[in-house]
Amino acid sequence: MCSSVNSTESQVNIDTTKQPVFNTHITPELVQYIQTKVFPQYSKNDRGHQLDHVWYVIRRSLLFMEQFNDLNADMVYTIAAYHDIAHHIDKDNHEVLSAKALQSDKDLKRFFTDEQIGIMKNAIEDHRASLEYEPRTSYGKIVSSADRSTDIDAFFKRTHAYSLKHFPEYSEEQTIERCYQHMKNKYGNGGYAKSYVIDDDYILFLQTIQRLLDDKDAFMAKYRSIANNEA
Repeated sequence: MCSSVNSTESQVNIDTTKQPVFNTHITPELVQYIQTKVFPQYSKNDRGHQLDHVWYVIRRSLLFMEQFNDLNADMVYTIAAYHDIAHHIDKDNHEVLSAKALQSDKDLKRFFTDEQIGIMKNAIEDHRASLEYEPRTSYGKIVSSADRSTDIDAFFKRTHAYSLKHFPEYSEEQTIERCYQHMKNKYGNGGYAKSYVIDDDYILFLQTIQRLLDDKDAFMAKYRSIANNEA
């Protein structure tokens, strides 16, 4: 992996009991490699982009894979596992850096061809919600869609954690306003976040968040409730 993402085994303890249960077969040696060499790197990210989020994206990616034909489950799993690994380095360019981290990980050649690694790299580059073009492959469409939020409380918690890390100088009012504008731009009517799969959970999430965005007092009360519980 790239020099800023250490590929040596970390001392971070991973609670494997919280990982998703796979209904799809994933090569056991690959799973072991990801668990020991990749997952520990996520402890460097803000709380909204750590392992709980990665496991969420893995679970949804493997589920959405069933809507496509002839995809490689090992590739789907690995893309999801790497998609935010470099978020701590540069949040605004993390999709490019995370893709480079995967591409430069020589150990992945034990499991994939150069062509497959290139496809996975492109998928990670294409996963960001603010992407101005449609993901180039089915793999990119899957990880991008899997990365969409479907849990209101979890999304508030992730946004709050992100604000605390990257905007610690903000007052409560400024933090709430930043969160509101972020959610409006991303998930409001005409927002930039898109899904490329059938995802009933995401449709329900959009309906709920848009009701909150239409009632700013309710939005502020919800944010404060989440923030106070996270304190």
